[in-house]
Amino acid sequence: MLKEIDLSRADLNLLVLFEAVMRERHVGRAASRLNLSASAVSHGLGRLRRLLNDPVFLRTPKGVVPTARAIELAGPIGMVLSEIRNVIATAAPFDPATSTRHFTIGAPDGVLAVFLPPLLARLRQSALRIDIRLRQLLPPEGGRPTELAWEPVFANLESGAMDIAIGPFNAIPARCDAKTLQEDDFVIVTRSGHPLARTPSLEHYCAAGHMVVSLSGDAHGFVDDALTRLGLARRVALTVPSFFMAIALIATTDLLAAVPRSFALAFAPPSGVVVREAPLELPRFQIRAVIPEAALADAGVAWLREALGSASS
Repeated sequence: MLKEIDLSRADLNLLVLFEAVMRERHVGRAASRLNLSASAVSHGLGRLRRLLNDPVFLRTPKGVVPTARAIELAGPIGMVLSEIRNVIATAAPFDPATSTRHFTIGAPDGVLAVFLPPLLARLRQSALRIDIRLRQLLPPEGGRPTELAWEPVFANLESGAMDIAIGPFNAIPARCDAKTLQEDDFVIVTRSGHPLARTPSLEHYCAAGHMVVSLSGDAHGFVDDALTRLGLARRVALTVPSFFMAIALIATTDLLAAVPRSFALAFAPPSGVVVREAPLELPRFQIRAVIPEAALADAGVAWLREALGSASS
């Protein structure tokens, strides 16, 4: 069993000192950054060496260089200090104009592409010091959502790994709160001059070569389910792992694909790709922002969710 560390005997200010020296690679400049004397920083480095049982920084004629152990610790220590600063920031009344908090948003890449630009514009206008961290959420394998398909996402929310998750979530656990940001549906994208423009019938649609966006490479999707109900089928000639790749390839092939309307309208025209209505009824879906129930009292998270809602309108 690992021996438990007694944090009451460790000075966590030494981690701040470590961060400053790692950034500056110079004791004097680190001292100026921390408003300390160079001797105080040197004394602190001595205590840090004893705490970590490592030289940590080696002196050179031009400053100091970190040891291999220091380089290994730089990332974890930076994350710890970032989280501590975030916790302290949440203790004060939240004001987006002055806040220095960072928020982590999780979403599939196609959703992030639609919501991120207007959110960043909002931050530029009224929250210049707030930082955003993004985590890509991977869709359920095979593209067929089930009751528990997104459960790992909700677990990450509760653990604090993310502040908000955005996606086409159907079943939301009672321990989370959801807000619908946008309703969407699917359209067909093709290259300019595609034969489907001349003969946009369901028959010609089925006869064309199709592309499916599937992270796992599964060629069967919701379009196939809709066609099966009509007694029809199609040929999937290609699967790709992202909507961005689909748009890029559609522009130069005779393949066609079904993509979310909001994504298509934002990214297809600049790529020379044409957006068309589907010749059959395809499912509608909701994009929802989900946060843990416990986060409802966090004014910063509430503000972010409101900002995302404004960005979607």
